[in-house]
Amino acid sequence: MTTSEFVLLARNRFERLFEALIDPARCERAMLLLFGGYVATWSLYAAIAKSSQDIHSDMGEIVAWSREAVIGTPKHPPLAAWLVRAWFSVFPREDWAYYLFAMILPTVALWITWRIAARYLPRDKRVVGIALLTLIPFYNFHALKFNVNTVLTPLWAATTWWFLRSFETRRAGWAMLAGFGAAAAMLGKYWSVVLLAGLGLAALTDPRRDDYFSSPAPYLTLAVGTILLTPHVDWMIANQFASFAYAVDVHPATLLTAARSALSFIGSSLGYVAVPLVLSLFAAQPGMTAIRDTLWPLEPERRILVIAFAAQFLVAALVTVVLRVEINSVWAISAMTLFPVVLLSSPLVTIPRSAALRLMALAIVFPLVMVAVSPIIAVVIHRERVPNHEDDYQLVAQAVERAWSAHTNKPLRIVGSFGSLVDGTAFYFASQPSIFDIVSPAQTPWVDDDRIRREGMAMVCPDYCMGLMKIYAAHYHATQPEHVAVTRRYFGTQDTPEQYEIVIILPQTQ
Repeated sequence: MTTSEFVLLARNRFERLFEALIDPARCERAMLLLFGGYVATWSLYAAIAKSSQDIHSDMGEIVAWSREAVIGTPKHPPLAAWLVRAWFSVFPREDWAYYLFAMILPTVALWITWRIAARYLPRDKRVVGIALLTLIPFYNFHALKFNVNTVLTPLWAATTWWFLRSFETRRAGWAMLAGFGAAAAMLGKYWSVVLLAGLGLAALTDPRRDDYFSSPAPYLTLAVGTILLTPHVDWMIANQFASFAYAVDVHPATLLTAARSALSFIGSSLGYVAVPLVLSLFAAQPGMTAIRDTLWPLEPERRILVIAFAAQFLVAALVTVVLRVEINSVWAISAMTLFPVVLLSSPLVTIPRSAALRLMALAIVFPLVMVAVSPIIAVVIHRERVPNHEDDYQLVAQAVERAWSAHTNKPLRIVGSFGSLVDGTAFYFASQPSIFDIVSPAQTPWVDDDRIRREGMAMVCPDYCMGLMKIYAAHYHATQPEHVAVTRRYFGTQDTPEQYEIVIILPQTQ
């Protein structure tokens, strides 16, 4: 087959797919199949591209929380840990299964945007909107590192969808779902207050607000959300608001640095959407009238979307300055639900069919290209190494288990080290022990002095935390340190060996 014949064949197939996606009778099934392919393709990319390293320590930390958390964790609300525990009760604790789970979440968010777009966009723009959204790295590259930020992506999308339907219809079912979504988002991360404040501002500024607030809808939403959050609020009170204090205290800032952080957050968010924004401008080539109508529509049905979308960023900036904290640009990961709807909803913005086809084709081909180059990425990662010992976690866990087994036949119940190392290795221990942070023990309150003496503990450290580990070892009369060197072999090459020290605190009941 010649190149021209291949291009013609591909074009014909994209044409048929586009027709299916704009056909009311076939569009839902066709898009669900595409979403299935999206999950599979990006999960395959992760399994290959990250095969020369282990999971990120944030992912391991949530696995560790999932073994301990009931209503809360020392750092964040518990929903991410609940979801991980449920997932691994069905799937094996393997890297590929974790990446599959991580990719399902943004794909669910894409499907929700697809549903929202059905109410505001023509069918061809609906397809383009989803294609553009997949070109934002929040829905693939960033999503592969599951944490308390990425878990919000489908939660914010669902809450936004249910709120809009509740506001428009004022029906009890949608209102209760909006309350459920709001509670779930807050149980994902307290940062979700930004979303809820943005949606509230959108409702208050809409000319239809009297009809909404005179109906039972907002009060049903508030009641359901409050009821669902009450157990966690009780837990926070009982634990001196530990997780809330962490959220406020972890990124302290002066008024000036907070203001800079707010501006950086907004600027970085624009950077994340730069590619789809530029592509849409080239495709539509809107005039100034169309741009004005996009930024501030006359119809309240569209204006509420703009306000709900923009208010998230304005509220985030306000919270940053008022609380004097620094925020990370990646926290915008869950705020993009309405981006394509706002971008394309103006009737003055038109996308030629040829441009729509090309954008859809780009969205489909891009992840396939990434899968094709994923082996090269894996080799580069192996050669360049990754921070925080992320290519050693599994090897270190195996070395610790061997050392423990050499000293006792009791099960390994506790592993101690510093933050990222103990979090990252937690995923790979066969016995699924509790973790103990020897640097910040308050972050692992499920392990105390009595438990260490009763169950014993294995500790492991690289050279820069061995001094602290030796203090624990002397206090608990641990075994003599065992020196181990681990090195990862990948495609016939080995990285530089890393030195670790392991000490074993034997159970007193032995």
